[in-house]
Amino acid sequence: MAAADKTYTWGLGRRKTSIARVRIKEGSGNITINDRDINNYFPVESCRTTVYAPLKETKTLNKYDVFVNVRGGGVCSQAGAILMGISRALLKAEKETEPILRKDGYLTRDSRMAERKKFGQRGARRSFQFSKR
Repeated sequence: MAAADKTYTWGLGRRKTSIARVRIKEGSGNITINDRDINNYFPVESCRTTVYAPLKETKTLNKYDVFVNVRGGGVCSQAGAILMGISRALLKAEKETEPILRKDGYLTRDSRMAERKKFGQRGARRSFQFSKR
């Protein structure tokens, strides 16, 4: 089992509350997310485009098979986390891809998070409706 683990390159990606654990290995370009094909997991084209972006930019689209475990957050948040995980795994596998990935911002964590709800209000900023009488 230890020999099989060495063929994978790991990358961890985060976005909002989503966490994606990504493994890549030499293959034909298949992407599997939570044991499902990418077309079944992301029915929205924009999310699939986000996931494919680092592979297209580094011209490694049909070079690696990608296996992803992702949890938390929404659909687009998960796609962003997967993008970062793939980018980090590609960086470990091929050091020469760093300038391309860095230039496009794929290695930078998007630190924006949802603002917390405040007490005495309906949401983070929205207050209850004011009634004068």
